[in-house]
Amino acid sequence: MSTTKEIKSRMRSVGDTKKITNAMYLIASTKLRKAKNELDTTRPYFNALHAEIKRIFRVNEGIENRYFYPVSGEHELAGSYGYLVVTADKGLAGAYNHNILKEAVRLMAEHDDPKLFVVGEYGRQYFKTHNIPIEKSFLYTAQNPTVTRAREISDILLEAYNAGSLSKIFIIYTDMEGPMNFRVCTTRLLPFHRQRFATTDTEKEVKNPFNFFPSIETVLDNVVPSYVTGFIYSALIDSFCSEQNARMNAMDAANRNAEKLLDELKVTYNHVRQGAITQEITEISSGSKSQRGKS
Repeated sequence: MSTTKEIKSRMRSVGDTKKITNAMYLIASTKLRKAKNELDTTRPYFNALHAEIKRIFRVNEGIENRYFYPVSGEHELAGSYGYLVVTADKGLAGAYNHNILKEAVRLMAEHDDPKLFVVGEYGRQYFKTHNIPIEKSFLYTAQNPTVTRAREISDILLEAYNAGSLSKIFIIYTDMEGPMNFRVCTTRLLPFHRQRFATTDTEKEVKNPFNFFPSIETVLDNVVPSYVTGFIYSALIDSFCSEQNARMNAMDAANRNAEKLLDELKVTYNHVRQGAITQEITEISSGSKSQRGKS
């Protein structure tokens, strides 16, 4: 059985660990609030871009563009598929990274020529360890995503798409649906399906068509890259928020386990201490009796 000294040392160790996990919980909570505020600040701009693309299709539903499936409908496209995988830079976030990587490996196995693009040190190390080639690794941190970084990613993916190196582009990230609920999402980034920008029944019909200069095609070619940047930025923010939320849940669980362990150690410590006191009293009593017997 452990001595009181060993138990007290274990209790101090658990207490120190609990301080660390509690600090990590508070840091994750602060980062989560900051990221949400940044997303709320930029969301109106990208919502406006989405509305402008819808307006274009309301004026001309049959317009053809390389960023959209043909009017004839969605079909399989020959060529390489690109996969942008968004992971965290570190672990200690429950199953957050594992779920993303599991989905990425599953999707890549369905196509003969996948090309991998990775955000996050955890994902880079995973694919490197499993000898899965990475087409492009974005070496900046997955922490604190910005529009500038999203634009850099978008430019690289669009360059490959416009050059014909990629026929489809998917983004695999984590979407936070609620304070305690998040899920891995796979979205086809390009080409867009026209249904995404379809006009709903509640929207007014365009009676006076808008004029686009120099042409509708040119406007689309300029608006779509910005919209792609916005979608990637939103995915980076969603992933970052989900990561912080997952880390908060993991640290909260660690705190509860630490408290439970401390309670158990306290009970054990009291039992051992009481046993030692009882033994000392017994030894003193036995010694006293022995002395009385000799006298």
